[in-house]
Amino acid sequence: MGALVGLGVGTGLLLVWSAFFLPRQPSRPRRTDGRATQLLARAGLGSVSPTGFAIVCVVTGVVATLVVEVVSGTPPVAFTFGVMGAWLPVAIVSGRARRRQREFAEVWPEAVDNLASAVRAGLSLPDALAALGTRGPEPLREAFDEFALDYQVTGRFGECLDRLKVRLADPVGDRVVEGLRIAREVGGGELGRLLRNLSGYLRDEARTRSEMESRQAWTINGARLAVAAPWIVLLFMSFQSEVIHRYASTGGVIVLAIGAAACVVAYRLMMRIGRLPVERRILS
Repeated sequence: MGALVGLGVGTGLLLVWSAFFLPRQPSRPRRTDGRATQLLARAGLGSVSPTGFAIVCVVTGVVATLVVEVVSGTPPVAFTFGVMGAWLPVAIVSGRARRRQREFAEVWPEAVDNLASAVRAGLSLPDALAALGTRGPEPLREAFDEFALDYQVTGRFGECLDRLKVRLADPVGDRVVEGLRIAREVGGGELGRLLRNLSGYLRDEARTRSEMESRQAWTINGARLAVAAPWIVLLFMSFQSEVIHRYASTGGVIVLAIGAAACVVAYRLMMRIGRLPVERRILS
């Protein structure tokens, strides 16, 4: 019996000590985070380390180089496709980040409406946010479910909001979270009106942006097709050894380098001319 009491007292003292002296998990995203870290966070892959992502890029590039080298037997061509293979994971993650941001922009008005309904029903703001983990829009449920767990464990509303922003990694989410933080600090008298106004503003913004992106789609698709076409032709030429071996000469390397530079510059120019303004996370 004495040993059991001693074990309980020791466990309690250990928990008290850990609450004061163990380092806490950083709640706010650091501005010193690299572009890879920010990209992974926007894509919903915050658990993936930049080092692991870099290893995937290197492995993809090496595999592409070896495959094209075996097919074509031309090192310059193999190296060119190896660079493209190394960039492929970055392109995939960037596309995932853009799709995730568009998906969030579409469902945020519904989430804010749910918050307004919960607050009118008498729920506190933390409870209303936690309820989004079960009754909110599907893309946002995981983040708010983790918020509910954080708040249940710590009871610190501000820190839980900070971690929610980190998980969402979304500029619209930043605005929503900061609006809720201000409403919580100054009092809840205007919370319902704030949520209704915010919902209307987000819905109008999402509708306008969706129309502009629909008109912009042909520009983006045309730019991608124009850039990909010559390299697809080159890939098919790799199966003709008497033709592809010409790129192993100095002149062939120069042609590949100039073609790659021209494609990159042209693609960047077309994307820059046709792109829409991208909202940045100024409140992170």
